[in-house]
Amino acid sequence: MTPAGGRASTVDVTCLGESMVVLRPTTPGPLRDVAAFTKGFGGAESNVACGVAGAGHRARWVGRVGADGFGEYLVREMAARGVDTAHVTRDQKRPTGIYFRTVGERATGAPSEPEQDLAEVAYYRESSAAATMSPDTVDTALLDATGILHLTGITAALSPDCLDLLRVLTAPRPGRPRISFDVNYRMNLWPDTAEAGPVLLELARRSDLVFVGADEAEALWGTDGGTEAVRRLLPEPEVLVVKQGAGGAAVFAHTAPGGPDRVAHEPAPTVDIVASVGAGDAFAAGFLSAELRQLPVPERIRHGHLAAAAVLTSPEDLAPPPARELADHLAALDPRAWSALHLTAGWAAPRPAGDAVAGTAPGDVRTASS
Repeated sequence: MTPAGGRASTVDVTCLGESMVVLRPTTPGPLRDVAAFTKGFGGAESNVACGVAGAGHRARWVGRVGADGFGEYLVREMAARGVDTAHVTRDQKRPTGIYFRTVGERATGAPSEPEQDLAEVAYYRESSAAATMSPDTVDTALLDATGILHLTGITAALSPDCLDLLRVLTAPRPGRPRISFDVNYRMNLWPDTAEAGPVLLELARRSDLVFVGADEAEALWGTDGGTEAVRRLLPEPEVLVVKQGAGGAAVFAHTAPGGPDRVAHEPAPTVDIVASVGAGDAFAAGFLSAELRQLPVPERIRHGHLAAAAVLTSPEDLAPPPARELADHLAALDPRAWSALHLTAGWAAPRPAGDAVAGTAPGDVRTASS
């Protein structure tokens, strides 16, 4: 998989995992009543790769697709978004995964989850090409040629071989890149929570930067929904990001190896939500982009919120992130202006030529419809 005679080129972020074709209803209603669908693509890791590339960084997606039209579509669309797809492999025997979904959020299994807000999602991935990823099918040296290697708990649930691969990649070894791990618990991929909890905890503890929702931690590990309880359970990662939905996100970051934490919390802006699927992946991409730029931790959280807001205000699983100039302007707002931020559909769309963000009045920036 590495080009003959040469070392794999170094990129800022490599994302490994499954991507699938997603079919979304053209009209509201349950899947049983839908007559037509529109085609797109989605997958936690490929979403992050596209988000990182859209933010101006060098991103690579490593995955496995079928030797079919859907697989070629995925690779073409990701490459068009600036993602390096040169190391995606094709499986001649297994198909590319597909899924159908309605608007809404996927279930995490949290006791307090409002059922009326949940999406209807139907996956057709059990025998997909991605499920055959293993330590024998992936070039570890290729994955080491990156600043950050981003993984998620979804891959761990696809097959025993995929779980073996994640254990190899997260194990300490010379030259291992910095590991970013999004717990990304999907209850319908695991036979039961009792199996998922220990596996995902193991992988998170072996990672350097971890993303987890407070609701996920409650469902998986019985935490009380507080961010400090999650940190007590995961003391090892250098950076722990605990997402709290509309309540914002908290970051625990070691000041030095084995030293005390630096803790930051930033509220999420008010967002007129169109669809919520993919927002968590966008948050990770926005945070990783700011991490690569070594911005202050509070601004890293805000960039995560802004990237998530771009998806939340779009019907797509994958929406372009806001332009860096606009995101930097908003992320640098004082606390009062940030707390007043209200983002509506279209707020992250490209701004007209000559529209200097830095000179725009705060009220014009805060609402796209005002």
